[in-house]
Amino acid sequence: MHPSSSIQMVDLKGQYLCIKEEIDAAIAEVLHSTAFINGSHVEHFAAHLSDYLRVPHVIPCANGTDALQIALMALDLQPGDEVIVPAFTYVAAAEVIALLKLVPVLVDVDKNNFNISTELLDAALSYKTRAIIPVHLFGQCANMTPITTWAQKHNLYVIEDAAQSLGAICRGELHSPPAERSTPHSPPAKCNTSPPAHAGTIGHIGCTSFFPSKNLGCFGDGGALMTKDAQLAQQIKMIANHGQQKKYIHERIGCNSRLDTLQAAILDVKLKYLDQYEAARYAAAQRYTQALQGIEGLICPQEEPYSTHVYHQYTLRVPNNLRDALKNHLAAAGIPSAIYYPLPLHQQNAFKTIARTAGSLSVSEQLCKEVLSLPMHTELTPQIQNRITEQIKAFFCPSNGRDR
Repeated sequence: MHPSSSIQMVDLKGQYLCIKEEIDAAIAEVLHSTAFINGSHVEHFAAHLSDYLRVPHVIPCANGTDALQIALMALDLQPGDEVIVPAFTYVAAAEVIALLKLVPVLVDVDKNNFNISTELLDAALSYKTRAIIPVHLFGQCANMTPITTWAQKHNLYVIEDAAQSLGAICRGELHSPPAERSTPHSPPAKCNTSPPAHAGTIGHIGCTSFFPSKNLGCFGDGGALMTKDAQLAQQIKMIANHGQQKKYIHERIGCNSRLDTLQAAILDVKLKYLDQYEAARYAAAQRYTQALQGIEGLICPQEEPYSTHVYHQYTLRVPNNLRDALKNHLAAAGIPSAIYYPLPLHQQNAFKTIARTAGSLSVSEQLCKEVLSLPMHTELTPQIQNRITEQIKAFFCPSNGRDR
């Protein structure tokens, strides 16, 4: 067995063992109650997450993708309406846009922070544009000040995809939408907030995922939506429950998307540790950066002044066509790494004929050839990271005794 074989991308078992007694007790409580659907733990978790995020309405659901779909359904968009989304991201946001017969409009991203480029938004705008979904990728918020200002100017909804950034804080001046709406498609009057604000609480609706590897992850699938708007919250709850407020009375088309009680109980325990988890991830990221910065041919993640970073991923850029060679070098040493993401959305077969592209997407294409994510989780130790960074240094400095 290789001495580095125990290194993992995400150490879920190690995290569980640290809070095993509390988790096991919470699970046992649910098993004893047999309230597996809509048990009291679901309501308790929603209330506690609402307090943590400082947002009045948190509606749990089955997963993060459902959250995005329900958010779009709540806005009553019509087939053919356009929704702006970054081209370099996980598929979920664009996928639900297409599922609802809307049109994904793909916009390039900033090469330094991986989030949607605010300088390119005007090129994406058309008379069919109704909403924008900024994705807070890898743990850092998109630049929400220009996004919310621009959306306000054009009467667009803002749906935040905070699946990778729960706990991140967006800084900077954030603007509220206008008090009056000039068209029937204009967004609600009061949804945005004043800084500082948690990711997912700035736009009209925020969405998140509790997939096990997320910063706040359950032991299966789970998700939630957040909003400050009481009417939107009511619509979201109705849609997630088969379009009904009263049992068997269906006011609109909905879906069946529930966070089960076991997952809610687990999440309620782990929420108490979220700040501790974020601090551990941040400390690990700083150790990576300290060890790797200054290596020619390697670009460490950039932290922007308008957002804190909770490092769902620690993602390097490896230019000069060296990314795959570095990945193979690490694998040979028993060190895992991952490529998030190997193809931009406009090059995926699923979107080639249904998405609209807004100008050049060259940065997204470049990033897909350069990005490499290193192991990142709450149980990373300096010793483990030293083994990882020493192998990276050996790759870029073969004179130290190792060849590529």
